Order: sequence, then C-alpha cells, then structure tokens
Amino acid sequence: MMLRLVLSALISVGSAGAVFAQAERPQVSQCQLIAEGLPAVQYARFTPSSIGSALPVTPVQLQEDVVITFVGHSTFQIDTPGGISIATDFNGWLRTSRIPDVVTMNKAHSSHYTLSPDPGIGAVLHGWNDAAPGEPIKHQLTVGDAYIRNVSTDIRSWGGSFEPNGNSIFIIEVAGLCIGHLGHLHHELTDAHYGEIGRLDIVMVPVDGGLTMGAESMSKTIERLRSALVLPMHRRGPIIDSFLSMFDDSFDKEISPHKGVTVSMRTLPKKPLILVLEGV
Repeated sequence: MMLRLVLSALISVGSAGAVFAQAERPQVSQCQLIAEGLPAVQYARFTPSSIGSALPVTPVQLQEDVVITFVGHSTFQIDTPGGISIATDFNGWLRTSRIPDVVTMNKAHSSHYTLSPDPGIGAVLHGWNDAAPGEPIKHQLTVGDAYIRNVSTDIRSWGGSFEPNGNSIFIIEVAGLCIGHLGHLHHELTDAHYGEIGRLDIVMVPVDGGLTMGAESMSKTIERLRSALVLPMHRRGPIIDSFLSMFDDSFDKEISPHKGVTVSMRTLPKKPLILVLEGV
C-alpha cells in the first residue's frame, strides 16, 4: 500500500506548498525530552481556568494557536499556526472541504483508513507495517511547523487474538504542544509505551466502552497520561456518560457547543479538562 512520504534526504512539496522531510537524523522530540526528566521536572502553564466554550474555533489564528476540529468518529482535523492541516484516522469520507497535508490511519476497520486517499494529500501515514506485518512501523516526519511521530501498539483481530504492532498512537508536536491520538487502542500501555510517548498536553481518546478498551482501563490510561486536555472520540451509544463518571474532581468535564477548539501553550487548562466536542 502506498505511503506518499519522502525518505532519507529526499524532499517533496505537498498540495499546500508544504515541505515534507523524513531525514536520516530526525528532529528530536521535545515531548520525549521533557518526559525523560521526570519526576524532577515541574510543568509551568500560563493558563485560564477553562477553555471549552470560552475558545470556539475562530477564523483568525495567532502564531501560537492550534485549531482542533472534530470531523467525526475518530477523525480530527488539526490546523497548525504555520498553515499545515493534519487529519487523524482518515477514511476519506469523513472530511472537511480542505485536502489535508498529512493523514494518519489505523486499520481496526474501514472507518479508520482508506486504501484510495485523495492524490492531493502530501503524506499518508499508515499505523501498521505494510512491508513486514507484525513488525512496528516508525514515522518521524517534519511537515512545515509540525513534527509527527508514532508509537506502535498491538491490535485485536476480529477473531479475538492480538496482532502485534497493528495500531499506532500518533503524536503531533507543534507550537510547543504535544498532541496524541490513541487510535484504536486495544490494551493498557506498558511503561515502555509511556516512555516512548512522553508528555501529551492534549490526548484524543476512544470512549466506546469495549470496542477498543473498557471504560475502566481507558480511564486508567488517561489518568496516567495526565494530559491537560482530553478529547473523547469513537463514541458508541451512551458510553460517554460511564466514561466521564470514572473521573473524580481532579478532572473538569465540559460538554462544548462547538465542533472545535483553539488552543495554545498559554491557554491549556491548569486543571485537566475532559472536553466533549459537539458531534461526539
């Protein structure tokens, strides 16, 4: 299956004029660097107390603003201050009018990927290894002002067995933010996974109650990641209520009337916030 990204020292230009580069010496992850300093490091945030309804998506972006829009199911569109557009778990039919510069995919089922993406997409990143099934795939891609990498996890097959390294947690580092999409996560993470992931300021988490992981296991994962902003996705039925009920008062919870949120390092909530965007 095609992966339209450049390898080694090659460089190409995408549909929006963005430069795509996957070099022999990839960019160092700022999210991992900070995480490796734990437990000595202390986070400093210059923040208001909440961001949900106070910061709807606006057409005007500051140089530090990242706009995250819920498109549907597990697809979010992430628009960076530099004008790069990234779509997560892209299936081709849940999309906005803009052709993304980069799309990520996972293969749990067909609503998380497409084998015929729009040819105008600059980079298509599969969360599984086409060339060597069962082996981890490694992405380290710089596109404009965004650095995109992944952490491989296992995936449960329809028969109930596990396929090694069939899913990826994709991490987008932009404007000082560490943004993670858990994909179709089917098992609790190990210490090694948490070390690879590093710090996540924003995390997109499936809340289907069992198609991925049960609410209790998923809530444990979120509590350990301790992200400032938690964006539920992949909802099935009323499961969102049981998911929210797993968290105590150390988390704020908000139902937003907006499909998206504008966020920066300055505006991250001081207290972890579970923000349910409109449409979820």
